[in-house]
Amino acid sequence: MTGPERPDPPGEENPGAGPAGPGPAGEPPPARRRRRDPLAATLIGVLTLLLGFALAVQVRNADEAQVLAGAREEDLVRILDELDSREERLRSQLAEQRAALRELNGSGSQTGAALEEARQRAERLGILNGTLAAQGPGMTLTVRDPAGTVQVSDLIDVVQELRGAGAETMQVDDVRIGHSTAVTGAPGELVVDGTPLRSPYEFVVLGDPQGMETAMNIPGGVVQRIERRGGSVEITGSPELVVDALRPLDRPQYAAPDTE
Repeated sequence: MTGPERPDPPGEENPGAGPAGPGPAGEPPPARRRRRDPLAATLIGVLTLLLGFALAVQVRNADEAQVLAGAREEDLVRILDELDSREERLRSQLAEQRAALRELNGSGSQTGAALEEARQRAERLGILNGTLAAQGPGMTLTVRDPAGTVQVSDLIDVVQELRGAGAETMQVDDVRIGHSTAVTGAPGELVVDGTPLRSPYEFVVLGDPQGMETAMNIPGGVVQRIERRGGSVEITGSPELVVDALRPLDRPQYAAPDTE
């Protein structure tokens, strides 16, 4: 005779139970195999950080409010003065920046005019120094020396007479004449700045054609002297000539700008 059946103790699983029973040996139940969703974990982390930041800001503001509430009247006055001073400095800096901006905007036209003036001055100096090509009215002066008797002093006098008559720039053959030009050599073998010349010597000169021609033909001048040596001089005025021979920019060896 068998006694009444006793129920299983609470929490004890029935090995004969169906799908709720354990699976194969060592495998946890399906509920234990669930993994947390990665997106949900990320959202929880972000919310935690935001909550911590909000709490920190609230605590800081509360601390500052408590400090100001507990401060003495003299401290509050000092803090207010510091804030006023800081505001005044910022306003002053803003005003200075606005004034500088207005000055820059207003000086735009002046700056453009100054740049244009500097450019024109550089061009004039380049023409006079022989570092830039030039064009304009002038004359062509051709010195023929069939006997090879024209001397260095004759060509130097030609250059000096032309300059004295208002010549602004000139070249002889393919050599630009500058303030440091040197004429050397012997008659029939003349050299200008190291470049040998061959007769006829052709000068292209920019300036007042009539004034320069008058100066070259003065009695007893260089033209008559060349003719006495057996040479000849031919002058032809022109409303438009080009002087395109260039010379390197002379660099001073000893002189320097005075910056004082």
